[in-house]
Amino acid sequence: MRRKGRKDLALVLNTGKNPVAAGVFTSNRFAAAPVLYSRAVLAKGASGMRAVVLNSGSANACTGENGLKDTVASAKAVGDALEIDPREVLVCSTGMIGTPLPMDKMLSGIETAAASLSKEGGADASWAILTTDNEPKTVHLQAEGYQMGGMAKGAGMLAPALATMLCVITTDALLDAETAQKALELACAKTFNRLDSDGCMSTNDTVLLLASGESGTVPSGFTEALTQTCAQLARKLADDAEGAQHTVEIAVTEAENEAGALIAAKTISRSNLVKTAIAGCDPNWGRIVSELGTVPESVCPYDPSAVSVLFNGVQVCKNGAAWGNRQDVPFESRDVHLEVRLGAGNAQASVLTNDLTHEYIHINADYSS
Repeated sequence: MRRKGRKDLALVLNTGKNPVAAGVFTSNRFAAAPVLYSRAVLAKGASGMRAVVLNSGSANACTGENGLKDTVASAKAVGDALEIDPREVLVCSTGMIGTPLPMDKMLSGIETAAASLSKEGGADASWAILTTDNEPKTVHLQAEGYQMGGMAKGAGMLAPALATMLCVITTDALLDAETAQKALELACAKTFNRLDSDGCMSTNDTVLLLASGESGTVPSGFTEALTQTCAQLARKLADDAEGAQHTVEIAVTEAENEAGALIAAKTISRSNLVKTAIAGCDPNWGRIVSELGTVPESVCPYDPSAVSVLFNGVQVCKNGAAWGNRQDVPFESRDVHLEVRLGAGNAQASVLTNDLTHEYIHINADYSS
């Protein structure tokens, strides 16, 4: 499905005695066939979910009824190969929109993956789900009495909600379906849904949580641990964004409420003028406040004459006007921290984004060729 010699299919199997799954999916109205399928399967019952098959190279989106049939056939092939109920199989795809799954390769790949399943296969799986990514993104977290691991892909079309990203998180914690789903939704809201690389939402975004229960631990604070895992993966996605030279955290502080601060931060993060200025190591605060000014007062109230802007801790705007020396702003690090103080309250919110470079244009201009 991908270029010769590159891994393009991964299979994750939950061998626990108390398998439970949860999922969060794209809100794109052109949701891909595997999203429609997996969402429906989970809605019928998240307990007993055993496996996830993920392919890269074809998104199986906008492929009509045949695309859904191919997704069902993929789940059946996994069920047959692993001797489990196909209704216990979830399906994820990523790649070109409008491209049908090459089912001969898909079915052959499922047989190969099923025959080579191992506890040491995580690294290979993390490579198999990539598209324009430079490297896989994996994390491991050891909690009290249980552990958690995750893999994710995504370098472009990273914008809430979610952010083309695929993510599978596994844990040996003992969970019920309701707890797992609620925890995943809360974790995604605080992490992946605050990652906005290029403002483009994918048709295939999927985050799945598989719990085996093998540790026997019914964890307290599971949502916090899951949020930490998702946050680490989100950061790795941001660091590998297409063509990016800087990873940018935009924090809107001193806001009247968190919801308004979040909308303001997302608005700034989607400004091409802000992103290109950062690519040029230019702390152009004028572009920031200009973009901030497009947010309706009813959404995010503040007095423009009270707004301040800081780049990497150096104040360049105070009370809505120029302040200090822009040349003092350090840009040596890949990481850029942009803070916008509204002077309207104590609430705050942050989003992750990146700069916009010539390389991003090159990657996406040539993506389908």
